[in-house]
Amino acid sequence: MSLAAETREAARERPFLLTALRAGVVNYAAAASSLDLDGDTEAIATALRRYAEELPPLELGERNARVTMKSGVGVVDAADAETTDEDALARLGGQSVVADAGSQTAILATGEVDADALTTVLGRLQTAEIPVDAAATVGESLLVVVERRDGVNAVRIVEAALEAVSIAGGE
Repeated sequence: MSLAAETREAARERPFLLTALRAGVVNYAAAASSLDLDGDTEAIATALRRYAEELPPLELGERNARVTMKSGVGVVDAADAETTDEDALARLGGQSVVADAGSQTAILATGEVDADALTTVLGRLQTAEIPVDAAATVGESLLVVVERRDGVNAVRIVEAALEAVSIAGGE
């Protein structure tokens, strides 16, 4: 495999780097140094620069979504939850997010949401150092569960994230 191909593969394994390449905000020499590749750093930087030129530009767009907050939710074993499917906000792998079952807060966005929106939301919450206990997106719904004390800040972050979601697909 050529050094250029190895560089592209290494970049694709790092979604943050692909996003930065598409946004045009990369220090190519620093990025090249961070990749664990055998080769001249300048050659790797050049390969990254050429790869960035081929990628679609990062375009941000606002999503039309309504964001609400529900306190008092809990993540519980589905077998232990005395609820119906309608009572659970989400179920996955034997766990359910259930209203009136705990001390956490659920942030629910409905409308134009998808996996890209969830990725943006999770990244922003991580940057704000707000731990997420559960997250999901299905159809036109996006759900994140945080500690109660983080609920108000999480709502603001989710709203802001949905105003700046990447709308152009990457490679």
